[in-house]
Amino acid sequence: MIAIRSQAELDVIRESGAILVDCIKTLEEMLRPGVTTGELDRAAEELIRSRGAAPAFKGYQGYPGSICTSVNEQVVHGIPGARRLAEGDIVGIDIGVVHDGYYADASRTYPIGETSEKALRLIAVTREALELAIDKARVGNHLSDISNVIQRHAESNGFSVVRNLVGHGIGQRMHEDPQIPNFGIPGRGPVLSHGMVLAIEPMVNEGSFDVVTLRDNWTFVTVDGKLSAHFEDTVAVTNDGPVIMTR
Repeated sequence: MIAIRSQAELDVIRESGAILVDCIKTLEEMLRPGVTTGELDRAAEELIRSRGAAPAFKGYQGYPGSICTSVNEQVVHGIPGARRLAEGDIVGIDIGVVHDGYYADASRTYPIGETSEKALRLIAVTREALELAIDKARVGNHLSDISNVIQRHAESNGFSVVRNLVGHGIGQRMHEDPQIPNFGIPGRGPVLSHGMVLAIEPMVNEGSFDVVTLRDNWTFVTVDGKLSAHFEDTVAVTNDGPVIMTR
């Protein structure tokens, strides 16, 4: 069942999103060759807790980090630790915040130092796919309109979309109905209504869309070792159009 949020609930989700945005800005200032993913994790947790909120990922189904840091061929759920970011890497940073019982979730992918043109293009196309998808989060559209525009944009640019990981509803839990695939036929699925809140998250691969899980049981990587990028925002569907809670 897809929850319909009141204005008061949307306001609290927006507050969670504002904390998350401050966290993103702090981590952006730290990104450089030599920084460890663990340092990013510690900085994120410190900021989130200083604002009276909690990192939504920490302890979730046993996850050990406060954020996810996915480098190069890692698609999502990379565990932060001793790894140092290197010149030419790309890193996806996924952050969840829970504040006053309501969640916000967002991800960005960044180049570290001088990176390849292919990597920069992958990042740009994935970011564009998110923007196009957000524009489809409008009252009266179908859920699969979001999915379809992500797939079309990625594939028309020579990339692929991950098939077995999805976006999701969000609110009083981090993962709620509906699931939001990054591929599909338009005009299918639930009709979008005012008050729905969606975490829309294109995951786009340089090569094959197939992914596998590492032995840590968390980190998804591309099966061919090629690059992957991930962007995500928490978006409210409203009568006035999509409202991005994590910008």
